Amino acid sequence: MIEKVNPAHPDKVADRIAGAIVDLAYNMEENPKIAVEVLIGHGVCHIIAESSVEVSKIEVCEAVHRITKDNSIMVDYKCVKQDIHLANNQTDGFKCGDNGIFKGMPLTSEQKVMAQIARDIYKEFPFDGKYILNGDNLIICQSNAEEDDVRKICPYATINPLGYWTGGTNVDTGATNRKLGSDMADSVTGGGLHGKDLSKADVSVNIYAFLKAQEVGRPISLCCAIGDTEIDGVPYSEIVEKAREYIASVGGFEKFAEWGLF
Repeated sequence: MIEKVNPAHPDKVADRIAGAIVDLAYNMEENPKIAVEVLIGHGVCHIIAESSVEVSKIEVCEAVHRITKDNSIMVDYKCVKQDIHLANNQTDGFKCGDNGIFKGMPLTSEQKVMAQIARDIYKEFPFDGKYILNGDNLIICQSNAEEDDVRKICPYATINPLGYWTGGTNVDTGATNRKLGSDMADSVTGGGLHGKDLSKADVSVNIYAFLKAQEVGRPISLCCAIGDTEIDGVPYSEIVEKAREYIASVGGFEKFAEWGLF
């Protein structure tokens, strides 16, 4: 059983905006320290960022309006400097900045099928959508689409069981890191993937554990504590670099936020 939501779902819009702001920070500095939270809905986008670099409101507004395709959205943006004590923790090299328990799980065939179906539908209908696959039971909730049109792609699915709907951030609100299952499948842990730099364990250790699980074909369980310089017998700096390579391979933090890890 697996649920996916597409990049136009309000929660993913929030993730994408957060990722875009992290991309902007990396354009300014090789290793910025940044954490971004986004709440968007009904014509307003609230953003709070703690950052070692100052991302301008002009650039943030441009990202919000580009991603939402709505220049009328009011952007409420607050950016403050990262706490000096937290910043000092990373001055002499990458160290774990928080406690965490992480797991990586090999993707099942069902999860891979659902991920592809979601992408196929989104190509034809680039609007708010969410999809569940449970064995042979596929339920498609796709906004701004008639049932007969969606059925051309998925003829045996249950489509829009409550009828036609419009969706998007003018119907529902979106918040960062609210769709963990859609992002991580069975690898869900307490930490979200989006709106954070690579020094954050929620980003780098989650990516590392997920990739290792796909490689070895079995579950991976990891834990870390504040100040750790090594996890899973690997220097924390190497885990950060593996995550950096992965983020680069998918096109950056904003692109990563579109679908998550699968």
